[in-house]
Amino acid sequence: MKKVIQLFIIFIMTLMVILTGCSSNNSKSESAKMNVENIAQMDSAGTGSAEKPSLSTSDKSTANKAAETVSIEVQSKMVIYQADLELRVKKFDRTVRTFEEKAAQYGGYIAESNVARAGKEQISGHMKIRIPQKHFQDFLHDAEGQAVEVLQRNINGQDVTEEYVDLESRLKSKRVVEERLLSFMNGAVKTEDLLKISADLAAVQEEIETIEGKMKYLENQTSFSTVNITLYENKIVVPDIEKEKLNTWEKTKKQFMKSTNMLLSFFSGLVVFIFGNMPIIILFIIFAAAGIVIYKKRKQQRNRD
Repeated sequence: MKKVIQLFIIFIMTLMVILTGCSSNNSKSESAKMNVENIAQMDSAGTGSAEKPSLSTSDKSTANKAAETVSIEVQSKMVIYQADLELRVKKFDRTVRTFEEKAAQYGGYIAESNVARAGKEQISGHMKIRIPQKHFQDFLHDAEGQAVEVLQRNINGQDVTEEYVDLESRLKSKRVVEERLLSFMNGAVKTEDLLKISADLAAVQEEIETIEGKMKYLENQTSFSTVNITLYENKIVVPDIEKEKLNTWEKTKKQFMKSTNMLLSFFSGLVVFIFGNMPIIILFIIFAAAGIVIYKKRKQQRNRD
């Protein structure tokens, strides 16, 4: 009888242990799902939302350390500098070559260059030059030194330090979320959990790429300054001496031939007139001779009388 009771007690204890293990496994699965949903909520709400995601104490401490690291790393100001210059120069082409050489000397490059000509009297052009920020002032000094007159000078700076710090902080937070999702994916068993975690992970990684792109753009804009230069050159044009007006020999031959042609034309016309009107001319001569003869006879008779 005692043996039967002991076996019954052992059976009941074994059954309780099995039930306890099953319940603990179910609770772990539910807690994993809750953590995935919390991380997804944190990703959609962003760092500036009023409701904080339910992360564990270790995750919160990691995020706080990331924010502190950002404030330590970005100590210097990040400023985007841009200068606009309008210069009147003496030699346009030579000045453009000088700017190209100076840009290469300072480690910069020509981003844009164009030239416009208004006849022979005026030449203008525009250059967009990217110069490392540490040589920004030196290049401006050299550029103004090439000008006969500085028509306009405008320099402005945009402080993007706060924007860059915010992006870096958001990037740190997204990295933490990415690591958590990867850990959940490695431990997930069900297909539904894998699909949910994969979708959340893809969204987080896309946001990480967007933030990194913005950060690279700000780094490029702050490391290189932009200088826009408009150049003008006014030329004093001296009229060229036309060779045609100074060719005396050619002009003399031309005038001689004109005179000769006129004489030939006159004599040719006279010959044509005489021979063409010969009958009329003969009659005119006959009548003229008869008139002269009659006039002389009458004069002689008057003298006799």
